[in-house]
Amino acid sequence: MVMLHEKLTTYKEMTSEDAFSSLVGKHITDNLNPKFEIRPYQYEAFGRFEFHYNKHVKSNPDEQLNVLYHMATGSGKTLIMAGEILTLYRRGYRNFLFFVNSTNIIRKTKENFINKSSSKYLFNDEIIIDNEKVFIKEVDNFATANPDNINIVFTTIQNLHMVMSAPRENSLTIEDFKDNKVVLISDEAHHINVETKKKVSNEELLIYNSWESTVKRIYNACSENIMLEFTATAELTDPAIAEKYKDIVIFDYPLKEFRIDGYSKEVKVVQVDSEPLNRALQAVIVSQYRRKIFEKNKILIKPVVLFKEKTIKGSKEHHQAFLEMINNLTANVLEEFSRGVDQDGIVYKAFQYFENHNISLESLALELQGDFGEENTLEVNSKESVEFQQILLNSLEDKDNEIRAIFAVDKLNEGWDVLNLFDIVRLYDVRSPKETIKEAQLIGRGARYCPFRVNDEQPLYQRKYDILDNTQEAHELKVCEELYYYSAHNPKYIQELNKTLREIGITPHVSIEIPLKLKETFKETEFYQSGFVYTNKRLAYDRSDVEGIDNSLINTTYSYSVKTNTSSELNVFDTTQSKKLEVKNKTYYIKDFGSHVIRKALSMVKSLSFNNLLYYFPNLSSINEFINSDAYLGRMSIKISAKEDIINNLPQIEKLNAVKSLLLELSNKLDKERVDFIGSTEFSQEFVKTVFKDKILNIVNDGDTNQEFGIAQSSTFNRELVLDLSNKDWFAFNDNYGTSEEKYLVKYIDEMISDLKNKYDEVYLLRNERHLRIYSFDDGRPFEPDFVLFLNKKSESVNFTYQIFIEPKGEHLIEKDRWKEQFLVELKVRHRIRQVWQGKHFIVWGMPFFNQKLSKKIFEPAFNEVLNEKPH
Repeated sequence: MVMLHEKLTTYKEMTSEDAFSSLVGKHITDNLNPKFEIRPYQYEAFGRFEFHYNKHVKSNPDEQLNVLYHMATGSGKTLIMAGEILTLYRRGYRNFLFFVNSTNIIRKTKENFINKSSSKYLFNDEIIIDNEKVFIKEVDNFATANPDNINIVFTTIQNLHMVMSAPRENSLTIEDFKDNKVVLISDEAHHINVETKKKVSNEELLIYNSWESTVKRIYNACSENIMLEFTATAELTDPAIAEKYKDIVIFDYPLKEFRIDGYSKEVKVVQVDSEPLNRALQAVIVSQYRRKIFEKNKILIKPVVLFKEKTIKGSKEHHQAFLEMINNLTANVLEEFSRGVDQDGIVYKAFQYFENHNISLESLALELQGDFGEENTLEVNSKESVEFQQILLNSLEDKDNEIRAIFAVDKLNEGWDVLNLFDIVRLYDVRSPKETIKEAQLIGRGARYCPFRVNDEQPLYQRKYDILDNTQEAHELKVCEELYYYSAHNPKYIQELNKTLREIGITPHVSIEIPLKLKETFKETEFYQSGFVYTNKRLAYDRSDVEGIDNSLINTTYSYSVKTNTSSELNVFDTTQSKKLEVKNKTYYIKDFGSHVIRKALSMVKSLSFNNLLYYFPNLSSINEFINSDAYLGRMSIKISAKEDIINNLPQIEKLNAVKSLLLELSNKLDKERVDFIGSTEFSQEFVKTVFKDKILNIVNDGDTNQEFGIAQSSTFNRELVLDLSNKDWFAFNDNYGTSEEKYLVKYIDEMISDLKNKYDEVYLLRNERHLRIYSFDDGRPFEPDFVLFLNKKSESVNFTYQIFIEPKGEHLIEKDRWKEQFLVELKVRHRIRQVWQGKHFIVWGMPFFNQKLSKKIFEPAFNEVLNEKPH
C-alpha cells in the first residue's frame, strides 16, 4: 500500500528538494509569531498542503479534502495548525472547529491562538492578509460569527458529541456545518479512531453512536467542509487505520527523524539503587547544576523537575516528604550525600562544578530551600487541578514563573508543552507493559529541545554539542541538551524501557563512539606543527553599498489586467464562434501615474513602509526619492491589459490597483532575496595543529545496514570502496569513516597521488569533521566542506601552499546544495589573503562537487587544473 505522503516524497525526489517548501507564501511567514522560527520540516509540511490543496481542488472538485499530519510529539503541530488556518482563510474559509480529547489541551490551545500576552501566542501582533487586517475570535457557534474574522469554536470531542446529539441554546448545531463551510481541526486525532479499529460488521452501529461517527456527520454536512487531523500516534500499523489514512497522511515526520535532526534532547536513563527521596534529591541537585551553567553562559532558562507517581495518594505523600527534606537541608546533609554518589555519574559532576566555582554547600542548601520551597512546587493530581492550573503549567518557561517542581500522576501525559523540563523522577517501582509505554511517551514529551544558543552562528532549536573532542571534557552546556530519567535499580524494567524508547524513536538503536585520530607521522611533520589553514568570517551585512533596487527587479516585466466587466451569451445550439473580446496592451512608467497615486499605493502595502524601505535601502533619503529616482521606482514599468476604449485613459482606481500589484510583487521579491549576513572575502589563518585535532565521532545507526557513514574505509563490505589508509602518508587521519561518496573521493585521490606528488613536494588530505567552517560570500550561510587538500610546492625563492576545499555530494543532494558548489568555485577568484610571510605564498581554491557518476564531466577537468597550475 502506497501512502499519500510517500507519493509526495517521490514527486519531490523527481523534481527538486524545495518542491514543496518553495510554495510557502508570505501570508504564513509574515503572520506567524516571528519568535517561533519556522523549521525546514515545517516549511515542508506547509508546502505539501499548498501543493495537495491545489491539485485536489483541480483534480477532484467534487471530493472533500481531509489530510492528516503524522508528526512527532514536540515537533510543532500547533504551529502547523496556525499556518493552515491562515492559508485557508486566504482561500475563503472563516469558520474553524478545533476539537480534542482533553480539556487541558483546549486551555493550552486557546492561549496559543487567542491570548496575545501569552509567551506561546503563535500569531504576529497584527495579522495582515491581502492587505486587510484580520482578527481571531473565539465563538460558541457560527450562526452569528463575523464573516471577516477567523472564528474558532474550541471544544472537546466528548462535548461535541453531546451537543450534536442534544443541541442546546447558543451551542453548535448541525445547521452550523450545513450553512457555513467549516474547517475541522482534530488534535490528538488517534482518539477518534476507536470504531475504525473495531471489526464492526453492522455499519448501522456506527451511526450517531460514537465520537467518530459524530465527526463524520459534521464533516459530511457540507461538501466544502475540510478536515485537518494531527497526531503523533496514528497507529498506521493497524490495517484498518492504514486503509483509512492511505490517501490522507500528507506528512509523516516520526520521532526518530525528529531526534536525528537534532530537535530533541538526548535521553539518559539513570538507575539509582536507593529510596525515592534520594532519587529526588539527586534530580534537584542536577537541576540546580544546570541552572548555574545556564546563568554562567548568560542564558535565562529555569530547569524544571517532574516527580511521577502511580497514585494520587502516593504523589501527595511524596510531595509532603519532599518539602520536609528540602526544609531540613543543610551543608552537612549535602556533604554526607555527596560522599555516596557514583564518581562517574552526573551528580558527582554537579558537586565538582559547585566546588570549582566556589559555590559552598551552605549557599547551595539555602538556594535549594528557596528554589524548591513549597511556593515553587505544584501538585497536579486530579482533573480539576489540571484544569485550574493549566495556564500556570503552560507558562513554566516564563521569566516570572518560579515553579521548579511538578508532582503528578498521569494527567500531563498529553498536551503538556513545557520545554524546560530536564529531569523526570519515577517515585514508584511497578513494572508492566502498559506502564512502560506510558513512561516512554512521557519521556518523549520531556525530550523536546529547550532552545538556547551562545552566539548567532548556532542553531537555536537544535542540539549543538553532540560531537566531542576526546582530548577535552564534554562542553559544559552538553548537560543542558539532555533529559535525565531517574528510576529505581530494576534492570528488567530498564531493559524494557530502553527497548520501548528505541521503538518509538526517542533513543537510537545503535550509538557508537569511534576515535578519529591524526597519524603520529603527520603530527610530526613541519606542516602540522607550523603550517596554516585559512578560513573567512561571517559578517553582519549593513547594506551600506546598496544604492537602489537591483536592476534585475527594475527590468522585470510586471503586468496588470483591467477587468472588462463584460458578459456574453452563447446559444448552445449555435455553432458559430462567439465574438472575441478585444484587449489591448500598453506599458506605462508608474511614475507617470503621479506621486499621489504611488504614495497611496505605498500606504496600502505595509511591508514597504518607510522604515522597512530604510532596511532594504539604507542610503534612501525620502519617499520622494524612492518614487522618482531612476535607482528606485523611477524606471519601473508595468504592462497593462485593458479594453481599447480605456487603455489610453486609465481611471485613477485602475492606476492605483496597478501600482499596488507591482509593489506587492516587488515586496515579495525583496523579502525573498534579503541578505542579513555576508562572508568576508578576506581569509585569515590559524595553525593547522590548532584546528585539526583528534576527535570522538558519535555515530548513530537506526538499523540501516547499508549506511557507510561510521564504517572504516579499511573494513567496509563494499569492495569498490575498500582502501587501507594506514600506510598512506598523504591521508592525515587513521581512517575514513565517511559516506560512500566520501570514500569514492578518497579512492580517486589515491589513484591521482602519483601525479600530485610529481607536481608537489607535500600532499595531505584531511577529513573535516566539524573542525572548520567557511561562510558564503553572498549571504553568510555556514558551510563545512568535507575535505581539505593541502599541496605544498617549495622552490629556492618562495614556497607555495594550495588549500583546496572538496565536497563529495550524492546525486539527490546536488540541486539542494548548489549554492555550496557555486561558493566553492568562486573561492579561487574572490578570496583575499594578506601575504605577510616573506617567501611564503598561500592560495585558497574550491572544487566543483565530486560525484562518482558525474565527476568525469565536471570535477575531473577542474582537478586537472591543479596538476597544470603554475605557481606564480
